[in-house]
Amino acid sequence: MLLLAMQPAAGDAGTVERIATTFGVNGPHLIAQTISFGLVCALLYVLAYKPILQMLETRRTLIASGLANAEKIKAELAAIETQRQAVLAAAHADGQRLIEQARAAAVRLHADETAKAAAASEQILQRARDAAARERAMMHAEIRRDVGRLVVQATANVTGKILTADDHQRLAEETARQLASDRTAPAPRAASGRP
Repeated sequence: MLLLAMQPAAGDAGTVERIATTFGVNGPHLIAQTISFGLVCALLYVLAYKPILQMLETRRTLIASGLANAEKIKAELAAIETQRQAVLAAAHADGQRLIEQARAAAVRLHADETAKAAAASEQILQRARDAAARERAMMHAEIRRDVGRLVVQATANVTGKILTADDHQRLAEETARQLASDRTAPAPRAASGRP
Protein backbone atom coordinates (compact mmCIF):
# COMPACT_ATOMS: atom_id res chain seq x y z
CA MET A 1 0.00 0.00 0.00
CA LEU A 2 2.75 2.32 0.83
CA LEU A 3 4.30 1.49 -2.48
CA LEU A 4 1.16 2.53 -4.20
CA ALA A 5 1.02 5.69 -2.20
CA MET A 6 4.62 6.46 -3.07
CA GLN A 7 4.19 6.02 -6.78
CA PRO A 8 3.81 9.40 -8.23
CA ALA A 9 0.47 10.15 -9.66
CA ALA A 10 0.51 11.91 -12.95
CA GLY A 11 0.05 15.34 -11.48
CA ASP A 12 1.52 14.83 -8.17
CA ALA A 13 4.96 13.46 -9.07
CA GLY A 14 6.78 16.48 -7.94
CA THR A 15 4.83 16.85 -4.77
CA VAL A 16 5.47 13.28 -3.68
CA GLU A 17 9.21 13.57 -4.37
CA ARG A 18 9.35 16.78 -2.45
CA ILE A 19 7.54 15.26 0.57
CA ALA A 20 9.77 12.13 0.39
CA THR A 21 12.93 14.19 0.41
CA THR A 22 11.60 16.45 3.15
CA PHE A 23 10.97 13.50 5.41
CA GLY A 24 14.09 11.59 4.33
CA VAL A 25 12.29 8.69 2.68
CA ASN A 26 14.54 6.52 0.58
CA GLY A 27 12.64 4.05 -1.65
CA PRO A 28 14.99 1.04 -1.52
CA HIS A 29 15.54 1.47 2.22
CA LEU A 30 11.81 1.79 2.78
CA ILE A 31 11.13 -1.41 0.88
CA ALA A 32 13.91 -3.25 2.78
CA GLN A 33 12.61 -1.97 6.11
CA THR A 34 9.03 -2.94 5.18
CA ILE A 35 10.18 -6.47 4.26
CA SER A 36 12.29 -6.63 7.43
CA PHE A 37 9.37 -5.40 9.56
CA GLY A 38 7.04 -7.96 7.89
CA LEU A 39 9.55 -10.77 8.59
CA VAL A 40 9.89 -9.67 12.23
CA CYS A 41 6.08 -9.52 12.55
CA ALA A 42 5.74 -12.99 10.99
CA LEU A 43 8.47 -14.40 13.26
CA LEU A 44 6.92 -12.76 16.30
CA TYR A 45 3.52 -14.11 15.31
CA VAL A 46 4.86 -17.63 14.85
CA LEU A 47 7.36 -17.71 17.72
CA ALA A 48 5.79 -15.43 20.34
CA TYR A 49 2.21 -14.44 19.63
CA LYS A 50 0.98 -17.91 18.64
CA PRO A 51 2.42 -19.64 21.79
CA ILE A 52 1.00 -16.86 23.94
CA LEU A 53 -2.40 -17.35 22.31
CA GLN A 54 -2.11 -21.11 22.86
CA MET A 55 -1.12 -20.54 26.48
CA LEU A 56 -4.05 -18.16 26.95
CA GLU A 57 -6.38 -20.68 25.33
CA THR A 58 -5.01 -23.41 27.63
CA ARG A 59 -5.55 -21.18 30.64
CA ARG A 60 -9.03 -20.28 29.43
CA THR A 61 -9.77 -24.03 29.11
CA LEU A 62 -8.32 -24.71 32.56
CA ILE A 63 -10.37 -21.90 34.06
CA ALA A 64 -13.51 -23.17 32.34
CA SER A 65 -12.86 -26.73 33.55
CA GLY A 66 -12.06 -25.37 37.03
CA LEU A 67 -15.37 -23.51 37.06
CA ALA A 68 -17.16 -26.64 35.86
CA ASN A 69 -15.38 -28.67 38.56
CA ALA A 70 -16.29 -26.02 41.13
CA GLU A 71 -19.94 -26.35 40.13
CA LYS A 72 -19.65 -30.15 40.28
CA ILE A 73 -17.97 -29.91 43.69
CA LYS A 74 -20.73 -27.58 44.90
CA ALA A 75 -23.33 -30.07 43.73
CA GLU A 76 -21.44 -32.93 45.42
CA LEU A 77 -21.12 -30.90 48.63
CA ALA A 78 -24.84 -30.22 48.55
CA ALA A 79 -25.50 -33.96 48.09
CA ILE A 80 -23.07 -34.80 50.91
CA GLU A 81 -24.76 -32.23 53.16
CA THR A 82 -28.12 -33.80 52.36
CA GLN A 83 -26.72 -37.25 53.17
CA ARG A 84 -25.19 -35.90 56.38
CA GLN A 85 -28.52 -34.42 57.42
CA ALA A 86 -30.23 -37.74 56.63
CA VAL A 87 -27.63 -39.66 58.65
CA LEU A 88 -28.01 -37.23 61.56
CA ALA A 89 -31.79 -37.56 61.42
CA ALA A 90 -31.50 -41.36 61.36
CA ALA A 91 -29.02 -41.28 64.26
CA HIS A 92 -31.35 -38.98 66.19
CA ALA A 93 -34.28 -41.32 65.54
CA ASP A 94 -32.18 -44.33 66.60
CA GLY A 95 -31.08 -42.48 69.72
CA GLN A 96 -34.68 -41.66 70.61
CA ARG A 97 -35.67 -45.29 69.99
CA LEU A 98 -32.83 -46.51 72.22
CA ILE A 99 -33.81 -44.04 74.94
CA GLU A 100 -37.41 -45.25 74.79
CA GLN A 101 -36.26 -48.87 74.93
CA ALA A 102 -34.03 -48.06 77.90
CA ARG A 103 -36.92 -46.35 79.67
CA ALA A 104 -39.20 -49.32 78.99
CA ALA A 105 -36.48 -51.69 80.24
CA ALA A 106 -36.05 -49.53 83.34
CA VAL A 107 -39.80 -49.65 84.00
CA ARG A 108 -39.81 -53.44 83.55
CA LEU A 109 -36.75 -53.79 85.77
CA HIS A 110 -38.34 -51.55 88.40
CA ALA A 111 -41.52 -53.62 88.29
CA ASP A 112 -39.53 -56.87 88.51
CA GLU A 113 -37.43 -55.59 91.40
CA THR A 114 -40.55 -54.31 93.16
CA ALA A 115 -42.19 -57.72 92.73
CA LYS A 116 -39.04 -59.45 94.00
CA ALA A 117 -38.87 -57.09 96.96
CA ALA A 118 -42.56 -57.66 97.71
CA ALA A 119 -42.06 -61.43 97.48
CA ALA A 120 -38.98 -61.23 99.71
CA SER A 121 -40.79 -59.08 102.26
CA GLU A 122 -43.75 -61.47 102.16
CA GLN A 123 -41.37 -64.38 102.81
CA ILE A 124 -39.76 -62.48 105.68
CA LEU A 125 -43.19 -61.69 107.13
CA GLN A 126 -44.27 -65.32 106.73
CA ARG A 127 -41.10 -66.52 108.46
CA ALA A 128 -41.70 -64.00 111.24
CA ARG A 129 -45.33 -65.19 111.58
CA ASP A 130 -44.18 -68.80 111.61
CA ALA A 131 -41.53 -68.02 114.20
CA ALA A 132 -44.09 -66.11 116.30
CA ALA A 133 -46.56 -68.99 116.00
CA ARG A 134 -43.88 -71.49 117.08
CA GLU A 135 -42.88 -69.26 119.94
CA ARG A 136 -46.53 -68.83 120.95
CA ALA A 137 -47.06 -72.59 120.76
CA MET A 138 -43.95 -73.13 122.88
CA MET A 139 -45.16 -70.53 125.38
CA HIS A 140 -48.62 -72.13 125.52
CA ALA A 141 -47.06 -75.53 126.09
CA GLU A 142 -44.84 -74.11 128.81
CA ILE A 143 -47.77 -72.30 130.38
CA ARG A 144 -49.83 -75.50 130.30
CA ARG A 145 -47.06 -77.37 132.06
CA ASP A 146 -46.64 -74.62 134.62
CA VAL A 147 -50.40 -74.31 135.19
CA GLY A 148 -50.73 -78.08 135.38
CA ARG A 149 -47.92 -78.25 137.93
CA LEU A 150 -49.44 -75.37 139.91
CA VAL A 151 -52.87 -77.00 139.85
CA VAL A 152 -51.35 -80.29 141.04
CA GLN A 153 -49.48 -78.49 143.83
CA ALA A 154 -52.54 -76.47 144.79
CA THR A 155 -54.69 -79.58 144.82
CA ALA A 156 -52.10 -81.43 146.85
CA ASN A 157 -51.93 -78.57 149.33
CA VAL A 158 -55.71 -78.26 149.55
CA THR A 159 -56.45 -81.94 149.88
CA GLY A 160 -53.39 -82.62 151.91
CA LYS A 161 -52.66 -85.90 150.19
CA ILE A 162 -50.05 -86.99 147.72
CA LEU A 163 -51.45 -87.42 144.25
CA THR A 164 -50.73 -90.45 142.16
CA ALA A 165 -49.53 -90.40 138.54
CA ASP A 166 -53.11 -91.02 137.38
CA ASP A 167 -54.27 -88.01 139.41
CA HIS A 168 -51.52 -85.90 137.86
CA GLN A 169 -52.56 -87.08 134.38
CA ARG A 170 -56.26 -86.44 134.98
CA LEU A 171 -55.66 -82.95 136.39
CA ALA A 172 -53.31 -82.02 133.52
CA GLU A 173 -55.90 -83.07 130.92
CA GLU A 174 -58.69 -81.17 132.66
CA THR A 175 -56.49 -78.09 132.90
CA ALA A 176 -55.55 -78.36 129.22
CA ARG A 177 -59.24 -78.64 128.26
CA GLN A 178 -60.04 -75.69 130.47
CA LEU A 179 -57.27 -73.61 128.87
CA ALA A 180 -58.38 -74.60 125.36
CA SER A 181 -61.97 -73.59 126.09
CA ASP A 182 -60.72 -70.30 127.60
CA ARG A 183 -58.79 -69.58 124.44
CA THR A 184 -61.84 -70.05 122.21
CA ALA A 185 -64.10 -68.04 124.54
CA PRO A 186 -64.30 -64.27 123.93
CA ALA A 187 -61.82 -62.18 125.89
CA PRO A 188 -63.24 -60.62 129.07
CA ARG A 189 -63.93 -56.93 128.97
CA ALA A 190 -61.66 -54.55 130.80
CA ALA A 191 -62.64 -53.78 134.35
CA SER A 192 -64.57 -50.57 134.73
CA GLY A 193 -62.54 -49.48 137.73
CA ARG A 194 -65.22 -50.35 140.33
CA PRO A 195 -64.52 -53.14 142.91
